[in-house]
Amino acid sequence: MFKRVAPYIGEYKKYTVWAVIMMSLGIIFNIVPYFFLYQIISPLCRGEKIDAAYVLIRVASVALCEIIFSLSYVKGLEFSHISAYNTLKNLRISLQGKLEKQPLGSIKELGTGRIKKVFTDDIDQIELLLAHAIPEGIANVAIPAIIIVLMFVVDWRLGLFSLVPLILGMIAMGMMMKAGMAKMNAYYESAAKMNNTIIEYVNGMEVVKVFNRDGDSYKRFGEVVKDYRDFTIAWYKVCWPWMAVYASVLPCLVLLILPFGSSMVLDGVLTLDRLILVICMSFAVGPSVLKALNFAGKFPQLDYKIAELEKLMDHPPLKEGTSDFNGINYDIEFKNVCFGYDEKEVLHGVDLSIKQGTTTALVGESGSGKSTLAKLLVHYYDIGSGSITIGGQDIKDMSLKALNDQVAFVSQEQFLFNTSLYENILIGKPDATKEEVMDAARRAQCEEFLNRLPDGIMSQAGDSGKQLSGGERQRISLARAILKDAPVIVLDEATAFMDPENEEKMNAALDEIVKDKTVLVIAHRLSTIKNADKICVMKDGLCIASDTHEGLLDNCPEYKKLWDASVSASTWKIKGE
Repeated sequence: MFKRVAPYIGEYKKYTVWAVIMMSLGIIFNIVPYFFLYQIISPLCRGEKIDAAYVLIRVASVALCEIIFSLSYVKGLEFSHISAYNTLKNLRISLQGKLEKQPLGSIKELGTGRIKKVFTDDIDQIELLLAHAIPEGIANVAIPAIIIVLMFVVDWRLGLFSLVPLILGMIAMGMMMKAGMAKMNAYYESAAKMNNTIIEYVNGMEVVKVFNRDGDSYKRFGEVVKDYRDFTIAWYKVCWPWMAVYASVLPCLVLLILPFGSSMVLDGVLTLDRLILVICMSFAVGPSVLKALNFAGKFPQLDYKIAELEKLMDHPPLKEGTSDFNGINYDIEFKNVCFGYDEKEVLHGVDLSIKQGTTTALVGESGSGKSTLAKLLVHYYDIGSGSITIGGQDIKDMSLKALNDQVAFVSQEQFLFNTSLYENILIGKPDATKEEVMDAARRAQCEEFLNRLPDGIMSQAGDSGKQLSGGERQRISLARAILKDAPVIVLDEATAFMDPENEEKMNAALDEIVKDKTVLVIAHRLSTIKNADKICVMKDGLCIASDTHEGLLDNCPEYKKLWDASVSASTWKIKGE
């Protein structure tokens, strides 16, 4: 377990060591008062007289020990939390590094809810284990072990009697942990299922309300929560009897010491003051051992949690090169490209050439592989086989930065950060001047709605751009792409939010983006791409035909079917009685 944590503690290991030392020191000073108590009781048992000063000195010493205990323990907690929070920082940075190396498609498949839970909830739960379980657990084991040794020094027979409750308690603790570990994976899976259902329930609230499905949705929500409750209670029922045994036996080291020790005193083989000394020691051991064993149950959780976090991010990293772009031009070539999701192939040897300065459109039914092919060009995923080149250079040989400098990707849903619209556009070219940003906004036809906003381009976008309509968000993303001025443009359903009122503005913005660029465009509205230099028809992961609009209408039945459906959809209207 410590081996798994060690890489993340790093240079802060010394704080954990100091935490153990300070907490151990605190526990020692919490135990010493029992010896002062013995010094008061022992002479009384022997019939000796003691004066008030003798007692007051020891009472004052007890108070001083408690003060030192408090200061030492608090200082130990300070050190342990410095170590813990820096370990969590290192863990988050390590996971973030792994996340960045994963294909962007894999990241999207994880989902924002799961990633948020990993980086906040799951890692925060580890804090308790790092800040308390490790330092306090070690300290609460070490000191009682020393005291038990001292018991053997005082009288080896009483030392043996003290071990019996410890052994029984540890056996009960072991049985409880065995029962708990057997169900731990299922317990965490049940918790994860409940969390995912809650997130889905909240995210889908609009659909549930609109279609009046509250009953069905809440029923599934309630079932998952009840399943988690029932599973947790069943798990605890297995552990409770063993918990009761060790919780009652462990603190009672006098269970055998008192009767057998008293018998030994009566037989004259043991002095009363030695028995009292061992009894005082036993009072110091029990609570510390119980606390240590309570922490012992946390160690498997720490190991499990870190293992699960690492496993979640343990996907093969994206095959990224280190070279800058050195292609001879901006011709794009897909050569025998194959790709699949979860071992199911969805692209089967696709060949496609896109000449520099031309526009190529991908069309086809949903699921035909259009978007997947476009995302492979921007290296969302590693291709299964084949190659994709820009200007003759394989994109796998380029660094992601070099590739991203050459390609601007505009998708159906563009994310806007909760900052000003100006800063959202500036992402396209961080070193751009204000004049360049304003020019990009103008060319993307944003002026019309920017003039309506109270702060113009400095207005806040809101969470995920909620202050704007879908079409307005799309135009901000187009302004971002215009500002980037990349030589290769990929438009994945970029006209999805186009409505009749904004169609002219959107088309004007798109014209600004694609001017003198190498363009790959995906669109369901075939009317928007009929003037493309080349149209590639996708079906079942294959490019079955490529030609101009007129050529495909004459020679490709699949395209003609798509075109007829598009024309029919454009004239569709609701008819009343």
